[in-house]
Amino acid sequence: MKANVDRDECIGCGLCSSICPEVFEMDDENIATVIADPIPPNVEEQAIEAKDSCPTGAISIEE
Repeated sequence: MKANVDRDECIGCGLCSSICPEVFEMDDENIATVIADPIPPNVEEQAIEAKDSCPTGAISIEE
């Protein structure tokens, strides 16, 4: 699985990095970035939860 963040849609709420810090972190501009590619199998569920929790739908996950 691979995660992607649409920087134009991200509002910097930080939910993704709090739910799944193994995959997402906030950069210097307070925009979420992906730090794990591919998503480690042991945190796939948390990554999907982070995607589903994103208020703007800025996160996508591909198989």
